[in-house]
Amino acid sequence: MMRYRRFGRTELQMPVFSCGGMRYQYQWQDVPLEQIPPDNQHNLEATIRRSLELGIHHIETARGYGSSELQLGQILPTLPREKLIVQTKVSPTENADDFRRTFERSLANLQLEYVDLLGLHGINTTEILDWSIRPGGCLEVARQLQAQGKVRFIGFSTHAPTDVIVQTIATNQFDYVNLHWYYINQNNWTAIEAATQHDMGVFIISPSNKGGLLDQPSQKLVDLCAPLSPIVFNDLFCLSHPQVHTLSVGASRPEDFDEHLKTLSSLDRATEILPPITERLEQAAISRLGKDWMKTWHIGLPTPEATPHRINIPVILWLRNLAIAYDMVDYAKMRYNLLGNGGHWFPGNRADQVIGLDLRQCLAHSPHADKIPTFLAETHELLSGEAVKRLSQQ
Repeated sequence: MMRYRRFGRTELQMPVFSCGGMRYQYQWQDVPLEQIPPDNQHNLEATIRRSLELGIHHIETARGYGSSELQLGQILPTLPREKLIVQTKVSPTENADDFRRTFERSLANLQLEYVDLLGLHGINTTEILDWSIRPGGCLEVARQLQAQGKVRFIGFSTHAPTDVIVQTIATNQFDYVNLHWYYINQNNWTAIEAATQHDMGVFIISPSNKGGLLDQPSQKLVDLCAPLSPIVFNDLFCLSHPQVHTLSVGASRPEDFDEHLKTLSSLDRATEILPPITERLEQAAISRLGKDWMKTWHIGLPTPEATPHRINIPVILWLRNLAIAYDMVDYAKMRYNLLGNGGHWFPGNRADQVIGLDLRQCLAHSPHADKIPTFLAETHELLSGEAVKRLSQQ
């Protein structure tokens, strides 16, 4: 039986799993409807129908998800509108009129009179935040759309550093936030706490894919998470925190919900089930990397902007930890080789130019300054491969 949580001040009853719309569409680029293969459209519609059968009535997409909105527009209007929570997202632009036009296109694609949730997509930098909240900016346009009955609630999605997320939440202008937070990356907990203080809905982005490629885990991770699967462990970890309201399931086919559903029967026993698993995970990392390193590796690390060649030292060391502690090499390679191509969604560069660089100044506040240059070079050797692009660039 699906569980529901109050989605902050929206008062919406949100299923603890949401149907994310970035993996079942035909293409990451806009294409005419007639070019979409019937079997792809049938699969998308079967996925939506399965979602609704399970009680997952939150359908989440974005203008940046290629043909997703257009394809959803072939099925959503045939369903009881009052039973759906539909969310789309539109990226803020310097010219707010462009934002308005893009939203109108989204609404036309979806063939709906309104969306329940409109997210400003990718408030990842202070500049994009300014485009959003300044007088005459994109948030003002969103409020006008809300007054016209085209939008019920307004939120934002983000891949930003935690301080930028907290700054955005502090404006108290948004009803909900989509952000990253899961077992392997808990940096944004302070942002979730801030959202809770403002009674905002909290939606976790991509907990299984960005949260560790958990649908194709290493054997070591499988063993450490037993008796749960890595997917169920991570879902349970996230949902054991009542401040978290829903997790995105980026389903590409109807059966992709099945593993996640196994979490529901364990929710009431999370405090009993989770501690032995988290203890094993922590001890496994300590045994491979050392207690002092695991407690202090993140202290005093510079941002990419403050590092020669914009090397993203915190992310590279984090990926090194995952690869060594849990054999999460495939995941670490995927993320590492996105560096340099991720823009403000995943900033900074790889460590391929670290040899010969003087990092003493930028590492002056790190207790591991003497070891980190060697670790960076070793991590590049371990993880480097063919450059990876964001899905929307493919």
